[in-house]
Amino acid sequence: MGDVADVIGGGTPSTNNPSNFDGEIPWITPADMSGYSSKTISGGARYISEQGLDGSGARWLPQGSVLFSSRAPIGYVAIASRPVTTNQGFKSFVPAAGLNSDYLYYWLTSAKQHAEALASGTTFLEISGAKSALIPFPCAPLAEQTRIIEKLEELLSDLDAGVAELKAAQKKLGQYRQSLLKAAVEGALTAEWRAARKAVRPELVEGLDAATYSSVHPSTGSGRTDEYETGAQLLQRILTERRARWEAKQTLKFAEQGKPPPKDWQRKYPEPVQPDTSNLPELPEGWVWASLDMLGEIASGVAKGTKRDASVQVREVPYLRVANVQRGFLDLSEVKTIFATERDIAELTLQAGDVLFNEGGDRDKLGRGWLWRDEVANCIHQNHVFRMRPYLPELLPELISHHGNTFGKTWFQNAGKQTTNLASINMTMLRMFPVPLGPASEQRELLSQLELQIENLNRQEQAVELSLKQSAAQRKNLLKAAFSGQLVPQDPDDEPASVLLERIRAERAEHDAAKKPRSRKAKDPA
Repeated sequence: MGDVADVIGGGTPSTNNPSNFDGEIPWITPADMSGYSSKTISGGARYISEQGLDGSGARWLPQGSVLFSSRAPIGYVAIASRPVTTNQGFKSFVPAAGLNSDYLYYWLTSAKQHAEALASGTTFLEISGAKSALIPFPCAPLAEQTRIIEKLEELLSDLDAGVAELKAAQKKLGQYRQSLLKAAVEGALTAEWRAARKAVRPELVEGLDAATYSSVHPSTGSGRTDEYETGAQLLQRILTERRARWEAKQTLKFAEQGKPPPKDWQRKYPEPVQPDTSNLPELPEGWVWASLDMLGEIASGVAKGTKRDASVQVREVPYLRVANVQRGFLDLSEVKTIFATERDIAELTLQAGDVLFNEGGDRDKLGRGWLWRDEVANCIHQNHVFRMRPYLPELLPELISHHGNTFGKTWFQNAGKQTTNLASINMTMLRMFPVPLGPASEQRELLSQLELQIENLNRQEQAVELSLKQSAAQRKNLLKAAFSGQLVPQDPDDEPASVLLERIRAERAEHDAAKKPRSRKAKDPA
């Protein structure tokens, strides 16, 4: 690269002096190019003043210069569409006469690995100006450079159009997934099922349990105790179980203490939190809103680094962190371990069917979660991951988690405590979280329909993802072909690249010899 272009660095004016900024000089940083996809660039988020330019290492780059980020990360590339300046995160190339800026741009988009091989650094890789000059460059005849660019842009334009369609399809599939899950947890997905069920048995009276219905219609009894109960009746059974568990725990506690239960001890039962339904959507017939506190036992986990008495026995067990609990799936690629007491292990070991909720961190993590299926034996959870354990098996944890990842995403963001950069939820908020509860029979039908549609959706998303990977590979193949002389035919009448290089060297040597001493800062070439 040093044979065909001048390598120009950049700089940052002192941020302690506000007058160094908000001028009229375009100033670009690598952050301005994060996610930037255009070939050309005319400026960044901030502008600097003449004073800022004169007092820093920033230098003017003429139009047609090729900007190349040299750190954090290496490899952002764009062509200056007008004179610009940059910070020190660039080593930009001002091409010599006879070198096509577009040709240089496309080469550098494929040369990241060459640059990184020349870079150094511990915290992050950085390539110096001297090393940037050593990046290899496949110099083609000028006429062939033009043919390569024309053909490359024709092919890449078609490829980019296809990629844009794939990404649009990917976005629509994501939106459809959210709509599908919302329709499921609010009962819309089973609307036809409910109508068909009533059409087949118009005499069906909502609310009859199986025993009662069978006594009236003995030929149609199913044997399931929940076949014809409503969501409200299911909720009542859940609340009965909730209280029974509390009383059993209290009775065991009194027995361990060797004391008889005190008078009226049952009156100390902690009633569940009632959901605020004032702004909630209307549910289908037979459904009811419940709070998460009504439906299952909620617990926080063990805190990392908890100080304990040296006499307390601990042992090492796997534990689940916020990073493991994603929205709609678990990432178990790295499960760490922690030392915990036997009491913590007994109370916090996850069980199949536990519903997990993240405490937070950034706002997107609020309430994010999925369910546990015993993927890792004897695994507990940290205090930033809450778990909810349903009181009855008829309450399907998948539907609770889907609800938390759709409706709950906004609900938790509105309810979560917000600091400057972080957001969090606590046990009180989690207990209040409203959950739509349908009849157990309808929950089973919902999950059956939902799993079929999600399976089909997953196949479509995987097909789109595969096509995107193939498109990225095709882009690499096109660039490889372009810069190995295989994309367009060579013309024997073209001026050879060796002659072009000799002329560039001669012109640069002549320019250097004639160059007069000047200040470090160049004036605006415009």
